[in-house]
Amino acid sequence: MNSGSNDTKSASQDGSHSLSTGDNESDSPCIGVCTTLYDEICQGCGRTLGEVSNWVFFSQEEKDLVWKRIRAEGTATRFQRQAKENKPS
Repeated sequence: MNSGSNDTKSASQDGSHSLSTGDNESDSPCIGVCTTLYDEICQGCGRTLGEVSNWVFFSQEEKDLVWKRIRAEGTATRFQRQAKENKPS
C-alpha cells in the first residue's frame, strides 16, 4: 500500500468491500455470489444470465438501465447486505 493521505480511506471508500456487499462506485453489480437456482436471475447481483455474460460488451446506457432495474427490485443479495450494513444500530 502506498503512503500518503489515501491511507486513511475506509474500506467502503477504497472498494475493498465491493465484492462482499457491493458499492455504488462499481461498474459491475457482481459481488462474487453467483448462483441461479430455479430461474435465470443471479441471486447475488440480480442480473439475468444474458446480462452477466454480456456485461463487458454493454454500453454505459445499457448498464445504467440494468442498475436501475436491479436497484428498484432490491431483492439481490448485494442490496440486502448493503441495507444490513447501513442499518443504524
